[in-house]
This record gives sequence, structure tokens and C-alpha cells, in this order.
Amino acid sequence: MSYDEEFQKIHETFRPKIRRYLTHLVGEHEAEDLTQEVFVKVSRALKTFRGESQLSTWLYRIATNAAIDKMRSLSFRQDAQKSSLDDSNEDEDRDVWTGEEPPLLEQQFMRKERYQCFGNFVKSLPPHYRTVVVLSELGELTNNEIAQVLGLSLDAVKIRLHRGRARLFQELKTHCKAEDWI
Repeated sequence: MSYDEEFQKIHETFRPKIRRYLTHLVGEHEAEDLTQEVFVKVSRALKTFRGESQLSTWLYRIATNAAIDKMRSLSFRQDAQKSSLDDSNEDEDRDVWTGEEPPLLEQQFMRKERYQCFGNFVKSLPPHYRTVVVLSELGELTNNEIAQVLGLSLDAVKIRLHRGRARLFQELKTHCKAEDWI
């Protein structure tokens, strides 16, 4: 397989996952551009990938570093202060977890409400909790893979994941209707 074919396959396989992941970290507005930046970095570095970790772990590490750099930037922090928690979602009719369209309008409405409720609280988590929760729940990475991606110990990942989920659960329990999150 040629380099271009290999990159194309990686891009097709991982782009939707990386974009969804970045959307939950930096918001819909920034996610598309950041996804492009990630895959530019991947295309440049693919030849140097040594296979010491799984490809997905390597990709999420690049995406996480790009997201952290973006969140640290002054322009991002200023934009975040200006924007509301109700960012528009161009794929709002699609299920955020599967990408599939629900068959009924009523289901679409319920999923949209559930996503907005859940998404708002995920966005409100401190970045160190948000990152591990999103990698675990949306990226479906194992705790070991998350540790590799973030450069943390396995115990640190477990603690952050537990605390992040606990905060998220408490917020959902307090603010959302039970049928929205059960």
C-alpha cells in the first residue's frame, strides 16, 4: 500500500471520530479547522510513526495536543467567553454517539434534547476531566490508551475518569430530566 493510500485510509477511518472528539473539547465552531490541522500533522508525521503504540492512540494524542494548544490560546478563551453553551450543530439530526439518523421526528427531538443537556455539562467539566471523559465515552479508548494519549499514569486516568463521571452524573441528576439521561 502506498503512503497516499495508507493516509487516505487513516483519514477516512478516523476523521469522523477525531472530529467528534474535538467537538466535545473545543466546540463545533473550532472542531472542523482543528480536525484539518490534526490530519495535516498526521500526514507529515506518518512516515515517522514507529508503531510503539496503537495508531488510534497516536492519532488521539496528536488531536489532544492540538486541542490543548487551542484551549490555551488567548483567542479561544476570548471566543469561549462570548459564545453560549448552545452552539449550533450542523449534524444536529444525527445521533452524536453513532452518527446515524433516528427514524422518527420524535426520537430526533428527544435525542437532541438529551445531547444538549449532556453536552452542556460535558463542556462545563474542567478540561482535565472533560478530556478523559470524552476519550473514554466518545473515543471508546481504554484507560491504558487514555494514559498513553495524555501521558498520564493509569491511576491518574482512573481518578480523573471517576471524578469527571461523578461530577457529570451529579450535574445531570440535578439539572436534567431523568428520562433525558437514563
